[in-house]
Amino acid sequence: MNFRKRVRSAVLLVILLCSLSVGSVVAGERNEKQDTVTLLFTHDIHSRLDEYKVQGTGEQEEGETVFAGGFARLKTRIDERRAANPATFVFDGGDFSMGTLYQTIYETQAAELTMLGRIGVDATTFGNHEFDYRAEGVSNMFRSAVRNAGEDETLTLPQFLTANIDWEKNDSKDNRMIQQALEDYGSKEYTVIEREGIRVGVYGVLGEDAEICAPESGIDFDDIVETSKRVVEELKKEDVDMIVCLSHSGTSEEEDASEDEILAEEVPEIDVIISGHTHTTLEEPIISGDTVIASAGSYGRNLGELELVPAENGRWKLAEYRLNSMDESVEQDKEIENYLSEYRSVIDDEYLSRFGYRMEQLLAENTIPFTQIDDFGDELREDTLGSLIADSYVYAVKKAEGADYVPVDLAVVASGVVRDSFQKGEITVSDAFNVSALGIGPDRITGYPLVSVYLTGKELKTVAEIDASISPIMTYAQIYPSGMSWTFNPNRLILNRVTGTGMTGDTVGEEEAFIQDNLTEIEDDKLYRVVSGLYSAQMLGAVEDKSKGILKLTPKNAEGEVITDFEDYIIRDGEGYELKEWYALAGYLESFTKNEKGISQIPVRYSEEEGRKVIHDSAGLAEVLGNPNRFALAVYGIALSLAGLLAAAALYAARKRKRRKSEKKREDKK
Repeated sequence: MNFRKRVRSAVLLVILLCSLSVGSVVAGERNEKQDTVTLLFTHDIHSRLDEYKVQGTGEQEEGETVFAGGFARLKTRIDERRAANPATFVFDGGDFSMGTLYQTIYETQAAELTMLGRIGVDATTFGNHEFDYRAEGVSNMFRSAVRNAGEDETLTLPQFLTANIDWEKNDSKDNRMIQQALEDYGSKEYTVIEREGIRVGVYGVLGEDAEICAPESGIDFDDIVETSKRVVEELKKEDVDMIVCLSHSGTSEEEDASEDEILAEEVPEIDVIISGHTHTTLEEPIISGDTVIASAGSYGRNLGELELVPAENGRWKLAEYRLNSMDESVEQDKEIENYLSEYRSVIDDEYLSRFGYRMEQLLAENTIPFTQIDDFGDELREDTLGSLIADSYVYAVKKAEGADYVPVDLAVVASGVVRDSFQKGEITVSDAFNVSALGIGPDRITGYPLVSVYLTGKELKTVAEIDASISPIMTYAQIYPSGMSWTFNPNRLILNRVTGTGMTGDTVGEEEAFIQDNLTEIEDDKLYRVVSGLYSAQMLGAVEDKSKGILKLTPKNAEGEVITDFEDYIIRDGEGYELKEWYALAGYLESFTKNEKGISQIPVRYSEEEGRKVIHDSAGLAEVLGNPNRFALAVYGIALSLAGLLAAAALYAARKRKRRKSEKKREDKK
């Protein structure tokens, strides 16, 4: 080896050793950080600060009423996990409010957001139901939370993250009110939280479907994919080790509707997506490339947990995934329970007293195994819980209007506004409120009011078609009726599935109802009185959008004039107060026949379907294609036209082949 070669080899050796040294330094820096990162998460808690009643699933408690959830249990488990691993981060995916009586002090006490801080949540984001109290309500809530933190130096509020609101595009008076409240709170698009040397970048977004479900927000949210691409680039500049997205968008079995799966595919740099909104319980996370999508279900029944370790490609890999059940085996934190007890007294004094109720007041006893809320609305069918609620609307309107009562032809409740079910045993005021817990009225008092509108008989048939055709696409749009029945065949063409309709008459309050024996024909041009909740009425536009304008309803007043503002048609009692959905249900529960203990007993009639929605599941050609409506005729016409074109094309191709064969034979003879 000559001198030059020896020098070159020496230089290469020095470079190699330097590279190894640098690599060792980098590896050493990495090893100084915590190897395992724990992410704890919740979403869609919906004001479930207390433990609540559920149906037991274990061998010893199957079918029995047990208690689950509650912030006192969440606090216990969060503290345990943090003690086990200091590199623990706790996040919430939105919809922390609206679902129990705690929401009645949403504006004045900010109980939900404040208690998220007390149990140790690091960051949260908007869900659609945070806007149920409109701009004034959500703004007041943030200000109350800031006041709470100012009065108690031990309280650390969660960071509030919202990245896909462009305030320049949302420059209305109400939106400026929300923007100012967020600024006063200290809200950001994203934040970086560092523990044990690990820097986690976190941001929050609200998706397309959630925006549709927030008719009171008044905000136009930007696309979550484009927003995420921008925020991820900014977080990379912050030298973060991990990127977490708090996404109130959700997942779905339908690929084109599974917003968080689309987000993971389009923005693969995200390490973890905490996926809220759809109340999904993922027993195993969804893995999309290097992105983990996690959902723990609703109401704080589970505390989700991810353990992540460094992967060879510089990203993170999942070491363990758990859904920690917040059942009765988890001890309740006493300090948290004391805070909640103080809030309960405020609720009794400031809200329920005006209705003559208390939180734990007994309304009725129940022996019926109603559909559990996790399953409610999943199947397109009649449901006795929905029937009970719809009947309560009719009962309440009768009572409120008294001698001036105008008969209600149809009352409807949509599955999306039903937030809880009844368990066997005692039913309290709190339980009744939880079932119909959403919203606020124009009176600024908690609870959506009932509204009264008129539809033609033809439009009532459209209501049935919405249920049969649209609710499988929009499960929260499934309708449960009182006063009307319809029959449908799920095998028929969409928007042409209803095969029969009829009015049942008023059966509310009867111990038994033979609905199919008393049907009367619906007259297309007649006006019928329809009662529903304000939120359900406001969501009619979403149904029209989903059907591409084919299914239209035009609510009218008694004179047949088109309604432009549903709030003008709110039902009020004799003293002028709004008739709230939950109050209607509570009153109906109290009205039933008393048992030997003098307690109202839910009638046995609600233990079985009554024929309000009848499924005719037939695949026979006549049943599937017979009696087409105008939409089906149009589709069939298009299909026949396409079939004719295909037949003509096939005939042309056959003749062309035949001509070629003839020409070839003539050539061969030559």
